Amino acid sequence: MAHPLYKIMYNGRKIPCIGLGTWMSTKKAELKAALNAAFDYGYRLFDTAYIYQNESIIGNAIKDWLSSGKVKREDLFITTKLPISGLCTDRVELFLKKSLNNLELDYVDMYLIHFPVGTNIGKANTPLHELKLEMSAHNEVWKEMEKQVKENRTKAIGICNFTQKQIENIKKTCNIQPACLQIESHVYLQQNELVDYCQQNNITVIGFSPLGNPGYNNFLKTIGQNKRELPNALENETIKLIAKKHKKTPGQILLRYLIERNIVPIPKSVSPQRIKENIEIFDFSLDNDDMKKIKELDMEESGRILKFDFFSEEIKDSPEFPFPKCLSAN
Repeated sequence: MAHPLYKIMYNGRKIPCIGLGTWMSTKKAELKAALNAAFDYGYRLFDTAYIYQNESIIGNAIKDWLSSGKVKREDLFITTKLPISGLCTDRVELFLKKSLNNLELDYVDMYLIHFPVGTNIGKANTPLHELKLEMSAHNEVWKEMEKQVKENRTKAIGICNFTQKQIENIKKTCNIQPACLQIESHVYLQQNELVDYCQQNNITVIGFSPLGNPGYNNFLKTIGQNKRELPNALENETIKLIAKKHKKTPGQILLRYLIERNIVPIPKSVSPQRIKENIEIFDFSLDNDDMKKIKELDMEESGRILKFDFFSEEIKDSPEFPFPKCLSAN
């Protein structure tokens, strides 16, 4: 069994240094097997979201492991997210209660605002590009997030995909500061300035898509946007040479790079073998030469995979939309 190290967040709570991402994992048998493998190999951080439509599967797996006595609730770190249709003051508690019911838990360890722009709830299966802009001010939503901590529905609160300016605006009026920022983070999109800002302000950075593009091409096809050729960090020659040097896989090098940068990666996988490999990154370190070479791979914004360009023009025109309009063009 692998034993991940822990980081201490500003509020004193521990968060594992690596977790399992679950976006696009909705097949019950497949995800349940993946979760069981992850538990076996020592994962204790599990990341989901209301919009992923898999909270119930994850909750069922957690219930089984807790019932078995193999893990205790306090050993787990469960993260879920307020959906884009919940970014209104009267919907924060509503959606967290829905998530807790799905997960069969009394509380989650981290509740995140999934995106800085909000939409109407819409009907079932409403295409993303048909959703309409509908949201409350960030600082007002944040007050409702703070209430969830006070009501013991979550131990910590944070944000996803927010900019430095948006974080600063929350900090001006908050009583509980964001515990973490979850962002796309991999060798082609390193976001050094934003990461440095967060770490200087005691905001833990969690990196999604740490392995680059696996799975995203398929996602883009499902929404009719497969015009972009996404870079594949696993096939990068520099990464492969460093992997050979350390007798590790390219994926393990990509994850270790984030660990070295004090970022918590949450790689998504349903393959037991890949899940095992992803957590076996605590028995080696990258040297200064490795770090320098990998840092040079940064493509800045041109390396961004998830640009949220599937939203309507109204949403992308919102001043709260976190990415330049030029990035949303195919």
